Amino acid sequence: MEISDDLKEYLDLDDALSRIGGNLGLYKRLLGKFVEGNHSEELINALQSGSAEDAIRQAHSLKGVSANLSLVKIRTLSIELEHLLKENADYSECLDNLKRAIGITLEKITEFLG
Repeated sequence: MEISDDLKEYLDLDDALSRIGGNLGLYKRLLGKFVEGNHSEELINALQSGSAEDAIRQAHSLKGVSANLSLVKIRTLSIELEHLLKENADYSECLDNLKRAIGITLEKITEFLG
């Protein structure tokens, strides 16, 4: 299945399908579950609560889910955010970029799923 270059920036379909034995139907179901989740909301809540441990855990979870689904931008920014949180460094720009990437990725997935 071919996907647009626009989508490839956010989702690596070849990598994803290689992870699940080429089962496109399964992958689409997994993407649908990702769309239904509140990934950025959970992370933001953890950050607002002031619990660095929870925020790191949420960033780590998002990193894992996005890696398993081959969601390129979300994975990259989740890795960066997790690192910044662990270093107690300023993460505001990274978080803004991550929220934007999540929003765009969700739009792209919704288009892909039709």
